[in-house]
Amino acid sequence: MSGDRVLVALAGGVLSLTLNRPGKRNAIDTAMVSGLLEGLERADLDPDVRVVAVFGAGPDFCAGADLAELLASVGQSPGENEAHARRLGEVFVRMRRLPKPVAAVVQGRALAGGCGLASACDVVLAHEQATFGYPEVRRGFVPAMVMAMLYRAVGEKVAFELVATGRLLGAAEAQAVGLVSRVVPADGFDGLVREILDRLAASSGTALAFIKQQLYAIDGRSFEEAIDLGASTNAVARATPDFKAAVAKFLDK
Repeated sequence: MSGDRVLVALAGGVLSLTLNRPGKRNAIDTAMVSGLLEGLERADLDPDVRVVAVFGAGPDFCAGADLAELLASVGQSPGENEAHARRLGEVFVRMRRLPKPVAAVVQGRALAGGCGLASACDVVLAHEQATFGYPEVRRGFVPAMVMAMLYRAVGEKVAFELVATGRLLGAAEAQAVGLVSRVVPADGFDGLVREILDRLAASSGTALAFIKQQLYAIDGRSFEEAIDLGASTNAVARATPDFKAAVAKFLDK
């Protein structure tokens, strides 16, 4: 898959996408973006995939964009650079639209675009010694696309301070501000992460799809509009086979 930049494995309903440039701290380049898009397409089409989990090979999750590619882009036209950026943006959009949970499993550093990649996922499981941050400003760069996820996760005041200073957060602080779903202890990390992923994979796929759709659809809506949308989703969810089977099983107890 795209030069093995992203390793793919399916086990127990969990499709693992492993960023595979450990020598470059899994820096995101064109081939990696293509690999992620291919993996997300498979997740969308394969009924055996119930959850997607994004890992980083080696000690770090992802250090952000490949600096060699960024440097080479200086001589390109604005249109060429925008097209290149939109390709990565498509990864974030597909993660959001995929009707299955996407989890980031973060060890080591998740920085710049790597932090953005993690925050684009629905769930972020962080090793207790993981580090998060957006240090682009230190290089005179702007984390423009990833602010779309950051703003929604932490709010405008925290988001501005993080991108304007470039300071890094430990896992506990990242959870406190809303960047991380759960901090996982170092002792037994792999097993605990697998338990969480297996629990997600064992949940009703239909219910998870509705949860994800509803959660993101209420963004920007008024309270009344969100309640109305929820009522419509509630009605449709009651007609699904998963719901009917679950109710019948409960009543048979």
